[in-house]
Amino acid sequence: MPMSTFFTALMSEAPAPERRKDMDLYGWLIGSWDMDTLHHLGDGTVEKWDGECHFGWVLEGRAIQDLWIRPRRPAPSIMYGTTLRVFDPSIGGWHIIWSDPLNQDYARQIGRAEGRDIVQIGEDSRGLLARWRFTGIAADSFHWIGEERAAESNPWRVTYEHFARRTGS
Repeated sequence: MPMSTFFTALMSEAPAPERRKDMDLYGWLIGSWDMDTLHHLGDGTVEKWDGECHFGWVLEGRAIQDLWIRPRRPAPSIMYGTTLRVFDPSIGGWHIIWSDPLNQDYARQIGRAEGRDIVQIGEDSRGLLARWRFTGIAADSFHWIGEERAAESNPWRVTYEHFARRTGS
């Protein structure tokens, strides 16, 4: 099968008409973004990278898929992953499935609006509780915060932050 056939079958131009209203929570992300990333290490040091992310409609407009790439191409990747986001009317939230095969990093979460933010909570492939938040949401920028903890009784620890700016593409 030619790649163009695969991409044509996967990609969609818009959300499915019967799901249009439900898709608003993440639909504003459709497009391309540049980002600056901070990785907060356990010893208090911070690593910095640039990167990019891209969001698009998939599966006949019933889902949103993204790519997160760090550092920005064409440099060799240290993180290259994808998220599939699917709205589930039975729970009033989104199933979030993250996969970074380069680092064997996987997570399942449920995403919902909390005030002006989007909060995704679940578990990662190490068995840690994970909370990922989109904050400071604007038409052309957002702040993404990744947090983790080993148990409900532990405080959240910020591990990653992405400061994203829309590229116009």
